[in-house]
Order: sequence, then structure tokens, then C-alpha cells
Amino acid sequence: MIKKQKNYFKKNNIKNTGILVLDNKIFFKGIGIGYIGTTTGEVCFNTSITGYQEIISDPSYAGQIINFTFPHIGNVGTNNEDFESDKIWTRGVIFNSEITDPSNYRSLRHLDKWLKKHKVVGLTGIDTRSLTNFIRDKGAPKGTISINRNGNFNIKKLTNFAIKWPGLNGLDLAKVVTTKKTYKWKGLQTWQKGSGYKKSKKNNFKIVAIDFGIKKNILRYFSDYNCEVRVVSCGLSSDNILKYKPHGIFLSNGPGDPAATGEYAIPLIRDLIYKKIPIFGICLGHQLLGLALNAKTKKMKLGHRGANHPVKNLLTGKVEITSQNHGFEVIEKSLPKNVEVTHKSLFDNSVEGLKLKNKPIFSVQYHPEANPGPHDSKYLFNDFIKEVKKYAKKKRH
Repeated sequence: MIKKQKNYFKKNNIKNTGILVLDNKIFFKGIGIGYIGTTTGEVCFNTSITGYQEIISDPSYAGQIINFTFPHIGNVGTNNEDFESDKIWTRGVIFNSEITDPSNYRSLRHLDKWLKKHKVVGLTGIDTRSLTNFIRDKGAPKGTISINRNGNFNIKKLTNFAIKWPGLNGLDLAKVVTTKKTYKWKGLQTWQKGSGYKKSKKNNFKIVAIDFGIKKNILRYFSDYNCEVRVVSCGLSSDNILKYKPHGIFLSNGPGDPAATGEYAIPLIRDLIYKKIPIFGICLGHQLLGLALNAKTKKMKLGHRGANHPVKNLLTGKVEITSQNHGFEVIEKSLPKNVEVTHKSLFDNSVEGLKLKNKPIFSVQYHPEANPGPHDSKYLFNDFIKEVKKYAKKKRH
């Protein structure tokens, strides 16, 4: 496999080599790609077969190194449209096979050059199946990727980097990735073939999105529903949020330990719950809502990452194929009686959705905006907007 890859690197006059060293001293040697340097993070795997640019640019991957289980990553290149964030927070990436020359009408840049531009350290030519099996059996390890030109590595030193890195437990990364200033979303709708991103001409409803690491495609979905969205820092007070007179509050996805972020997010969300404004949470937003409702969260052994996760809607009995990216979960037994579990994972029976029984407040663990991924769950945006309409109508009377 590495022999094949020498063709690409020889053609581009790149002789970098790389290594992944785990905190238990196991290491994988391969060929370095992307940014030349050393990076440490939690090594997880993602099972998606499309959408690698959206995955790598998802802020929820802050602090993590992504091992892609699909072998052919990079073959459609990269473009200027499929970004989920203005900055790449992912610590590193791991691929099995060589990055072939891009073959897609939207491609503007080779993935290797794109990774270099955004300072993402990468590794290719390793047995990703073996690494995935290790993670499946032992849980997500801490690891260090290093790239240099001569291929000489100090294994002991790199292992110590991984061991000394604190890990995601107890780590608040939302405050790192959140917006520093409140801004009004530019109104671009979801991408359409032939027309790209069109701008919404209507602003019927006011949504405040609390940014714990928000993806742009979530904002585009709100534009599809003719919403004016203001994106605010996760550290903003409820009083300042309410100054915008929102018809609905959105709790975004994001990285890190929800219990750590909850130190300041829980009081904020509880204040907003008390105001009886419709609230919708996704991913980290779902976990934080659970904590605000007096539930507890815990770190999962593997986490859920990919665009092919089956979830059962307990209200309708239907099974949805979902896009997911999380390493923590809400503990079902800790949920109070006024909270109903609405969705469950068919992989491990973990809580995938909840709602407050007496208020228009609900959340899901997965990504209904699914970029990348299936669109089975986009109805959740419609459900939220229905509640937003009711609230807006009340305010007008």
C-alpha cells in the first residue's frame, strides 16, 4: 500500500514520512500528508463514505484525530463551499489509501494542499482497519501524529505527548471554538445543484443560536425556513440573549465534555427554559439541555461518528438513518419524570432524543441537518418552526 503511494508523493516532490503513536506505546508508521508537524488528540473513527471536507471542518472534532474507515478519502478534492466552520479545529486525520488526483466538477484544490493550508497534520498508508478494531475493542485512545522529512522519530517522546495530554474528560472546548462576537447569519440557504447557496429573502422569525461549535449547514436550514438567525457566544448571559426578542432558541453542536461546558451553560439554559421560549438542541446542545433538566452525562467507550447510524423514533415507531458525531451521552436513568425519551440508538440503546413534557423544548443527539449524511431527520426543523410560529403569534397578540 505504501509502495503505491510513493507515486503520488514522488510526483509532487514530497518525501515526508509520518507516524501515529498511541498512549499505550502501540504505533503505526505511514506517509505524512498535510501540515508538517506534531499533534496530539483523541483518536476516533468515522464511518462516513462521503463528506470528508465537511467532517474535517466540523468544530465538534476539536481535540480529536479522525481515523476514516472508508479507504478512498480525497478523491473528489476540496472546494470553497463545503466548509462547516471558518476555522479547522480537527487535530489530525488518518487515511488508509493514497489521495488520488481529484475527479469532481466542484474540486478546486487537492486535499493534501487543503490540509497544508489549514495546518492539519495527516497520515496515510496505515492499516486503518486494524486501528479501528483497536478503538472498537479498547475505546478511543489518546494519540500523537508526527511528520518530519527524515522519518526518524523518538517513540518514547511521542508516547509521552499522548500520555500527558489530559484528554476530553473534563475539557471545555466550547469556549475555545465559540464565536467571539455576536453576528447575524447572512441568510444563505442549503446548497442546491446548479444554483449553489441562494439567499433567503424573508425573515419571518427570530432565532438566537447559541454557538457551542455550530455548523454552518444548521444555519442554512434555518434560512430555508425564512428565519433571521443571530449567532451568539456560549458565554453570553440570558438577559443579553433576550434583548434580541427571539421567537426560538437553538442550542448548537460542539466539542468537549458537556459537564465542563455545563458549569456556565446550565444556568443560562435554565433561565431560558423558565421563559417558556421554544428551545431546540443538537448534539452537545442536547447533552447540555439534559444537564439543565437535572440529568447526568457520561463519556462513551467509542462514541458515535458516521452518516449511517440507525435511530428509532419512539413516538412514531419509524427508524431513521442519521449522521452523528459525539463521544458523550445523556444517562437515561438520571432523567427526571417530566422529561420523555423520544429517540434511541439501535446500536447501543443510548438516548438519542428527549423532550420536556409541558413545554416546547426538545433535543436530539444526532445531526438532522446531516452534512454529510441522510435527510431522514430534517422534519425536526419543521417541528421546531411550528413551535416558533405559535410563540411568535402569541407575542403579536
